[in-house]
Amino acid sequence: MFGDLMGMMGKLKETQQKIEETKKRLDTVLVDEQSTDGLLKVTLTANRQVRAITVDDALLEDKEQLEDYLVLVMNKAIE
Repeated sequence: MFGDLMGMMGKLKETQQKIEETKKRLDTVLVDEQSTDGLLKVTLTANRQVRAITVDDALLEDKEQLEDYLVLVMNKAIE
């Protein structure tokens, strides 16, 4: 019984290490997405961390439109 518990603990530690390695690899995978008209571009890691946002000057004139674009493009990138 004690041996089984030690074996399970070892497997748990091994699984945790594999999870950490996978998280590190996902940081190197980049997802690029843009609006259909190309005015807003975002880059995320596979871990959903934002790496870059590029906004065309035309969007800077309309705050609501920019906010809408951000929501749409970010959700599309995450998906």
